[in-house]
Amino acid sequence: MIDGSQLKRRDLYLDKIIAFRDTEPVKVVTGIRRCGKSSLLKLMVAHLKETGVMDPQIVEMNFESHAFQKLTADTFYDYVKQRVLQGQRMYFFFDEVQRIAGWEETVNSFRVDFDCDIYITGSNAWLLSSEYATYLAGRCVEIKMLPLSFGEFLYFHDFEVREGKSALGGMRKQVFDKNGERYDMREVFEAYMRFGGMPGITDVGLNQERALTLLDGIYSTVVIRDILEREKRRGQKQITDPALLRKIILFLADNIGSSISVSSIGRTLANEGLLEGQGRKGSPSAHTVQAYVDALLESYFFYEIKRFDIKGKEYLRTLGKYYIVDIGLRSYLLGFRNRDSGHALENVVYFELLRRGYDVAIGKVDNAEVDFIATKADDKLYVQVTESMASETVRNRELAPLQKIPDNYEKIVLSLDSGLDASYEGIKSIALIDWLLAV
Repeated sequence: MIDGSQLKRRDLYLDKIIAFRDTEPVKVVTGIRRCGKSSLLKLMVAHLKETGVMDPQIVEMNFESHAFQKLTADTFYDYVKQRVLQGQRMYFFFDEVQRIAGWEETVNSFRVDFDCDIYITGSNAWLLSSEYATYLAGRCVEIKMLPLSFGEFLYFHDFEVREGKSALGGMRKQVFDKNGERYDMREVFEAYMRFGGMPGITDVGLNQERALTLLDGIYSTVVIRDILEREKRRGQKQITDPALLRKIILFLADNIGSSISVSSIGRTLANEGLLEGQGRKGSPSAHTVQAYVDALLESYFFYEIKRFDIKGKEYLRTLGKYYIVDIGLRSYLLGFRNRDSGHALENVVYFELLRRGYDVAIGKVDNAEVDFIATKADDKLYVQVTESMASETVRNRELAPLQKIPDNYEKIVLSLDSGLDASYEGIKSIALIDWLLAV
């Protein structure tokens, strides 16, 4: 077993979980499989030991392990009870606890019966469904975990960023690996766009064949364990066609950042002949497709973003968009080629905004669209994303929606080539890579 001292730190999440140490709420870490939830628990265990907590006060259980696969809710309770030290504060870490039927009551019993601090993980949003809320209403806090940001990608792959003077007298960033070899920052960013941010890529290296094998394992695990098996545990039979599920996944991956209606997915798959040879007549119903899409959202494979009318100040029921949780999974599904790079950049920006604690929506202003409205507390940020601001036509297109917004919150355009001007009538033009690293 890898202990916390050998793991790369994820301070964004570790700081959040430490902040809730020894508070009543159950700490629930959610996110797609293999994004680092188990490692985060190990890092928290290491933190506890560094601050004086003794080994016998810590109970760790990973329900993916064969050792715990036959436990019931009752034997789960007994296992933990036998390890509780009287008069001592206990720390319980339960990884993928949703695999135990009736786990909700058991975890709630621990909270009631023992002097303990509880941390759990889960790879499906069903973990925080209404059933769970019934047992722990108001007594849990969710830490939403994502794959590596670009900054974390550099850290995990042992890249060091150094800033030096450019030939034109300005400053430019260069990247060095642990052997001292120098890379252009854009080159390393392209590697991030190709391989994505799953922490496991660090172990196999930036090698296309090995990365594909790792991503295939993640994909298969999400589909089989978190979608198909989840349906069995819930006693439902809505997701019964693995082939249709894969077609929908491919469709959504190919159309990230595009306006999509659920009813159009089935029609498009049928019209393009993508469902032929599967014994199906016609296109699947909107109800069926919605069930499959909901399952993908619950497993954190895709995230849905809604539209917001900036002037009317209300969310709209019109078409939303979907983004894939890891851009490397998109490369695995669709192939390692430069396809629709503009929407791929949007995908990276969307998840970076989530990491920074923003609620994110698509902005509608008159008939124009703003890529993202990001809000938190009293802060608001309007964001456009494009590959380049060098062309006047592109500049006008990207700036026009922002210029229509009648408030004074910050407005920015992020691009790989931010052009010569840093600002257009107060709208900032920022290099995307600099923005991603400015944390």
